[in-house]
Amino acid sequence: MQLKELIRRFRVQANDKAEPYFNEDEDVIAWLNDAVKEACIRGRLLHESQDDAVCKIAVTAGTAHYPLHPSLYELSRIWFEPTDGQVGSFISVTSAENLDRTYYRDWKSMSEFPRFLIQDDTAIRLVPCPNIDGELQLEGYRVPLVDMQDDTDEPEINGLHHVHLIQWALFQAFSVPDEEFFDANRGAIAEQAFTDYFGQRPDSDLR
Repeated sequence: MQLKELIRRFRVQANDKAEPYFNEDEDVIAWLNDAVKEACIRGRLLHESQDDAVCKIAVTAGTAHYPLHPSLYELSRIWFEPTDGQVGSFISVTSAENLDRTYYRDWKSMSEFPRFLIQDDTAIRLVPCPNIDGELQLEGYRVPLVDMQDDTDEPEINGLHHVHLIQWALFQAFSVPDEEFFDANRGAIAEQAFTDYFGQRPDSDLR
């Protein structure tokens, strides 16, 4: 479903069909883009394994910290491929607390073939710190790479989901503190409809 159709359906369901609109197009577009991201996180809708810009990170010996691509929020497969011809290896995701408790007492100062990865909100840390150059090859779940802007743009997710994105836009519209349009009850109903379809949002710790 194209962006212009999503906006049209939003205006019908929100009863915001007459100009001047209560909700500007730019606001509705922003809410629909937010809806796609929210749906992706809740439903794990986009899995990336092919785009080198998202999935590959050049690793330098002596450097443990690397930024993740902004679209990537959950890793499902991690492989380290050395550039010197050694056999590569899968990397396991873990936490600093788990390493402290289970694996190494001095893991923060170790320099070896990397075996673990700690992920935070925007970056990763290889453990032990790599002592060789290589390439980190990732697969994982992401949000869309670009926002919708033009009338003919479409959400990157499966077309079956598109109509349900409108519920998030309705929730946002009815939540704006405007004395003429604000409606907490209709906002709550729209938010629940979105959650019923795409599921609850996992908190940041769980992700």
